[in-house]
Amino acid sequence: MSTSLHRQKIEFPIGPHEAGNIKARMLNWSQQFSILLYLDSNSYPSVYGTYECLLATGARDSISSVNGEDLSSLSARYNSHKDWLFGHINYDFKNVLFNKLHSDHKATSQFPQLHFFVPETVCHINPAQTSLTIESFYDPALVYDQIINWEIAAAPALPKVTFTSLFNKEDYVATIEALRDHIREGDCYEINFCNKGYCDDVLLDPLEVFKALNELSPAPFAAYYKLNGQYMACASPERYLKKRGSKILSQPIKGTAKRSNDPSADNEIREQLRNDVKERAENVMIVDLVRNDLAKACEVGSIAVDELFGIYTYPQVHQMISTVSGHLKADTPFTDAIHHSFPMGSMTGAPKYKVMQLIEQHERSQRELFSGSVGYITPAGDFDFNVIIRSLFYNADTHYLSYQTGGAITYDSIPEQEWEEMRLKAWALERIFE
Repeated sequence: MSTSLHRQKIEFPIGPHEAGNIKARMLNWSQQFSILLYLDSNSYPSVYGTYECLLATGARDSISSVNGEDLSSLSARYNSHKDWLFGHINYDFKNVLFNKLHSDHKATSQFPQLHFFVPETVCHINPAQTSLTIESFYDPALVYDQIINWEIAAAPALPKVTFTSLFNKEDYVATIEALRDHIREGDCYEINFCNKGYCDDVLLDPLEVFKALNELSPAPFAAYYKLNGQYMACASPERYLKKRGSKILSQPIKGTAKRSNDPSADNEIREQLRNDVKERAENVMIVDLVRNDLAKACEVGSIAVDELFGIYTYPQVHQMISTVSGHLKADTPFTDAIHHSFPMGSMTGAPKYKVMQLIEQHERSQRELFSGSVGYITPAGDFDFNVIIRSLFYNADTHYLSYQTGGAITYDSIPEQEWEEMRLKAWALERIFE
């Protein structure tokens, strides 16, 4: 396949109901590359959506924390070439952004703290699912021909997996009580606390893990990520940060209710969530935190709450989501919005610095890519990043499979109910191996 010094771009029409088949072929075709990032909106309608799905494969260039590079390097790399960038930021990148923070727990998935790559090829389907656009240093027509004719092999069965939890119920409940003591003593108002499930010596096909997860739990910020021997299968419902022009917006989730199979009961659960005093209190605390974070990078007076306490429905749960926006300061690097808002408040709590210390104190593992973000930056300087939750992580070199789940703790939290919420989220991941 011939290469070009410049990225070539061709738009190919898609017939009705063909998008799903093309997505499957894109994913299978992409497995030949050592690095790829696939992002899927799963046909969820959104006024903020730009693409139905995106796939980036191969690396023309990259920046990584392994080489001492950081957000300023990311900004400089974009400014020098103004090309696509795809990649991730680990939760523990907080240690770079905040002086004196550290992570002493063991890392297992081995993703770098920060890694972005300039892809050889970018494929994207528009929200209407009427066209597939291929932008590549190779001939887009040849890439398209490969994808369309790529054979979809029979899927290997996923193994049965029994996960070990770092916290049993007794320890988890006791820790929630300890966190409530911190809140009562005034150390914090709200803290996100998480547990880890893991399994050693698992042999599996990571792509099949993603396919199974995405089929059972389709989400608007789903992602499949491969970085050499490290993999992530993500079914996230949450946007961390999006930039379109000068506008920055964040959509924190706080508030979860398990759905019912009975339509009448399910509607009642939805309304109960909408009016739940505790869930609304959690949500508004994070909205205030996000407003404060975005204000550091945005024009004075531009911060707005576009939606408060919106209720959104997903296959297993209803979620309470709010939308906060602002306008980036003129002549300010777009990475400033990330710098001042990362890690996202929905995965820390408030006040952010103190709760990140408490998270390190009370949790038993590094979060690594969990609670971090994957996403993309366009040649125009726009971007969109998710919140990495509802995800499985696999290290193909060590055969280590893991996930993390948890929830927001306030003084009004009932420890046993927090355990049940954490287990509900864990079950949504574990069940694909049953």
